[in-house]
Amino acid sequence: MKIINIQNNQGVPKYKQIISSIEKTIEEGHLKKDEKIPSINKVCMEFSLSRDTVLQAYEELKKRGIIYAILGKGYYVKSTEVNIKQRIFLLFEELNIFKEDLYNSFMENIGKGVEIDIFFHHFNLKVFQKLINDSNGNYTKYVIMPTNLVGAADIIKTLPVNEVYILDQTNPELKSFPAVYQNHLTDIYNGLLKGKSRLDKYQKLIMIFPGFREPLGMKMGFEKFCNDFAFDHEVITEFKNREIKKGEVYIIPTDRDLVQVIEKSKLQNLKLGSDFGIISYNETPLKKIVENGITTISTNFEEMGKILAQMILKGKKEQIENKSNLIIRNSL
Repeated sequence: MKIINIQNNQGVPKYKQIISSIEKTIEEGHLKKDEKIPSINKVCMEFSLSRDTVLQAYEELKKRGIIYAILGKGYYVKSTEVNIKQRIFLLFEELNIFKEDLYNSFMENIGKGVEIDIFFHHFNLKVFQKLINDSNGNYTKYVIMPTNLVGAADIIKTLPVNEVYILDQTNPELKSFPAVYQNHLTDIYNGLLKGKSRLDKYQKLIMIFPGFREPLGMKMGFEKFCNDFAFDHEVITEFKNREIKKGEVYIIPTDRDLVQVIEKSKLQNLKLGSDFGIISYNETPLKKIVENGITTISTNFEEMGKILAQMILKGKKEQIENKSNLIIRNSL
């Protein structure tokens, strides 16, 4: 049977008519999975169309996962799920409780007719590059968490420029891409400023900053605050084998270090919130109850997922800074 039908003077672009024809043929059951569709050259000749017009239609169907190409052989049906209008490539650095909240919020708000494939690069540039190279041309949208990987921007720029969104961390090299991001320098500075009246009763502020995965802005914001308000301070790369001194406040980006500090304080019989203080980074339900409450500086990851979904659905091209807040509890 005839798979593609094109009508002149219909007011619908020819490439969209090609897409609709193939979708309809699949929906009616006349095209099955792995069956071949007409070649680009054949469609061009039959309907007197330019190669670019037919290629545009086939590329869109390919990005949505409906057809696939075999080099030198042609195009074939990959999926009969023609209701999928968007296929999104989602590249996280790792899965943790914060990113799980972000992901769930994004899924909840992105709506129907969207298929999402999630991948993780684990802060490895080679893995990052391979995942992006393998995905290029196979999705309608690309959502990337580049973290602080050196060289990530050049790799991201190989993707279709109008289909990329940056998430969580951005930098000047990626300023041309829409983004929903945290401003870690401003967030930690403003968080400490909000808690300054409580910090004033302590003698020294210490940030545990391993520096491998943590955004550099955290350290910069911490040091700027301490310098601006003349706080004695120190940045250390690890807590291991350190003695806690009375009057110290620990600013802790990672939960592993948070556990070590709390365990050490118990061995030293120090009382959290009076003998020493803790400010943790990123809110979790457990931090509401551990040690009668851990003070946190945290962005709203659920809101980040919601904003990202709205940007994609509405086709917005903005750079949106997701706000953070200091949540004061017993540990400060």
